[in-house]
Amino acid sequence: MNTKTKGRLTGVGTGPGDPELLTLKAVRALNEADVVAFFCKKGSSGNGRMIVDAHIRPGTIEMPLVYPLTVETHKDGADYRGPIADFFDCSAKDIAMHLDEGRNVAVLSEGDPLFYGSYMHLHVRLAPHYPAEVVAGVTAMSGCWSMVGLPLVQGDDILSVLPGTLSEEKLAERLRNTDGAVIMKVGRNLPKIRRALEATGKLASAVYVERGTMANAVTQKLEDRDESPAPYFSVILVPGWTARP
Repeated sequence: MNTKTKGRLTGVGTGPGDPELLTLKAVRALNEADVVAFFCKKGSSGNGRMIVDAHIRPGTIEMPLVYPLTVETHKDGADYRGPIADFFDCSAKDIAMHLDEGRNVAVLSEGDPLFYGSYMHLHVRLAPHYPAEVVAGVTAMSGCWSMVGLPLVQGDDILSVLPGTLSEEKLAERLRNTDGAVIMKVGRNLPKIRRALEATGKLASAVYVERGTMANAVTQKLEDRDESPAPYFSVILVPGWTARP
């Protein structure tokens, strides 16, 4: 009979980029981890790993989870869905091997683990079988509007969080039916997003934020930004508090 105690899985929100926005609870989770896993592209350690660099204990096992695909592959195609599902299945199995050996595994997630985070794909596969905890992180959008000092919604205002991957028609429809908005997943969708904002009369107030809270952050009115593809770490903020003094 195997009486070995299983390890604990922890999804650790690393925040939007500024290492000082890492929470005390996240630091504790890193100190208690035997294994630190992090998502990254081939040839890179990823932003999440960079944020927590000062808090990785010597001797900690590091476990890169290297994405098999990039944004060049369409997310709705079978050539994306199949390989990415296999990737999460294999990553979960690799982490489970450590958990079965009694090792605590911290999985880094930029922003918050359960808000558009890759960690959630591991959580739904592993949490039913192992002790699991999620450490909330500062989201990219709150980091960005705080950095800019832009009040977004107040009182009865409605805030919508929209992925820029929506069709132009759906983006415009959602923008018409909200007060404030945060548009994520900008990338190559920037021209389409700009057209949707212009069609709904919200382009003039929109603010573009690139690499928010990071040392190389850029912010400007969206009207003044060219239409070249935006980096992965970029969001568009549309303030809804129109009655502000």
